[in-house]
Amino acid sequence: MEYLDIVNDKDEVIGKEEYSEIYKKKLPHRIAHVLIFNKKGEIALQIRSKNKSFCPGFFSTSAGGHVQAGESHQQGALRELEEELGIKLPLSLIAKSEYLGKEQIHKFLSIYQAESEGPFKFNKDEVENMEFISLDKIKILLKTSDKFHPELRFILDKYY
Repeated sequence: MEYLDIVNDKDEVIGKEEYSEIYKKKLPHRIAHVLIFNKKGEIALQIRSKNKSFCPGFFSTSAGGHVQAGESHQQGALRELEEELGIKLPLSLIAKSEYLGKEQIHKFLSIYQAESEGPFKFNKDEVENMEFISLDKIKILLKTSDKFHPELRFILDKYY
């Protein structure tokens, strides 16, 4: 059973709850995202597994997910990186941002960056594939495709 920290409007932990209850009760919580850049400045975008319940087959950040109860933002990002891609990398914080998705749940996103050329060892339950894409091409895809995870779209619109 997965537990997430409940946070207040200052991103301070005020309790914890089961994952399913977080969404049922629309409780504020934390999400960590990692963007991996290669030496050309391209971003490795994940294509989510077709088995995912939310946004299957969509482009997403290189790695990301819920920060579990008791974890810091960075610990959650490092765990997601290892779980989804089978790698450990040093991370640099890009930003922390409040996010209110279409489900009207207040989330605190932490966005990290790392550098790698790969290879990646995908967790096939999470990741269908990865592709390094230039920012110019990503900007075109954002205008022509609806296959972007909403949090990735938010991050790209706000920071790139």
